[in-house]
Amino acid sequence: MHVKKGDTVKVISGKDKGKQGVILEAFPKKDRVLVEGVNIVKKHAKPSQDNPQGGIVSKEAAIHVSNVMIIDPKTGEPTRIGYKVEDGKKVRIAKKSGEALDK
Repeated sequence: MHVKKGDTVKVISGKDKGKQGVILEAFPKKDRVLVEGVNIVKKHAKPSQDNPQGGIVSKEAAIHVSNVMIIDPKTGEPTRIGYKVEDGKKVRIAKKSGEALDK
């Protein structure tokens, strides 16, 4: 996957096109990601220990990884990702600015 947990991404297609958020969780086997504040769905919740009231809860649902693009740390625009080996480590590079994404 070209993105991972903690990356800031922009949604490039779907009902939330144009929204930005941080990746909360990545599901590589399903090619999906959970983005903060994106793809909000209403879900029925039974009363439980941590939610004694129950009722309808709004939460994020996973979206396909192809619908998000990582934000370039230098320009603040969506960019594609390349890979480079620097002192024996594989590092992700933003294609627009050439900036390293992994610290």
